[in-house]
Amino acid sequence: MPRPEPEGHPNPYAEAVLDLVERIPSGKVMSYGDIAEYLGEGGPRQVGRVMSRWGGGVPWWRVVHADGTPPPGHEQRCLAHWRQEGTPLRGARADMRVARWDGQS
Repeated sequence: MPRPEPEGHPNPYAEAVLDLVERIPSGKVMSYGDIAEYLGEGGPRQVGRVMSRWGGGVPWWRVVHADGTPPPGHEQRCLAHWRQEGTPLRGARADMRVARWDGQS
């Protein structure tokens, strides 16, 4: 399991997660599990840990739960970003059938 570096700098796994999140196109989302599967390493919880620790500098609102719900406590900010970007929605969640990005350009 990836561990954070003592100095608080992202480790190679965290860097890979953050790099992928930066590449998610506007109006698209990936779930925590999608990111782990794409990278072939870790799992949803490890991705969530990376995002909670270092995700503030990347488009964090494009990373969601598998059911399309935003990170807890960030629902309103997430919805505002989604509306601005034109992310397909189903109520207050991302429409995963349409909004999910597969990691291909």
